[in-house]
Amino acid sequence: MEKFTKLTGVAAPLAMINVDTDMIIPKQFLKTIERTGLGKHLFHEMRYDETGAEIEDFVLNRQAWRTAKILVAGDNFGCGSSREHAPWAIADFGIRCVIAPDFADIFYNNCFKNGILPIRLPQEQIDLLMDDAQRGANAVISIDLEKQEISGPDGGQVSFEIDPFRKHCLLEGLDDIGLTLQKSEAIEDYEEKTSQNHPWL
Repeated sequence: MEKFTKLTGVAAPLAMINVDTDMIIPKQFLKTIERTGLGKHLFHEMRYDETGAEIEDFVLNRQAWRTAKILVAGDNFGCGSSREHAPWAIADFGIRCVIAPDFADIFYNNCFKNGILPIRLPQEQIDLLMDDAQRGANAVISIDLEKQEISGPDGGQVSFEIDPFRKHCLLEGLDDIGLTLQKSEAIEDYEEKTSQNHPWL
């Protein structure tokens, strides 16, 4: 998993509450087990019309936010069914951080497992960041995970909270497999002893 240390980029404003996982990645795109290729289907039903043409006024289709790395969203982001394809699609699009007042628990946990930093902030701070994001390419936002700070385009800073263990995993680029592989020597030692003591297994 790619390490998350500092991120600087344009933030896209999505001022909608209760954005569920089916809105993030509709069910017809869940057949794949690959983590790549889903970015083009992110928010599919909001980005494209019935013919497959882009809906011009959707935020990620507008020139200022086509390469957004940060998403500023409304409350209860990622609710609905527990599909890991949702963070896969967000990451494949190029977004590494989602900032919202709150997240659905399963989506929140899946973000950390896929190299995405979900940040919870009070609504008044979300409103300020949403205003910054409305300025598009003229309002670059920086996120420093080590310092747990968000820096706005006008020099203002906002602190955020994060679980220390999850912070460590993002900084080191450790998903569940990476964490397990840190114990590879102990695992190999156990397997060797087991094969000697129980050769019939």
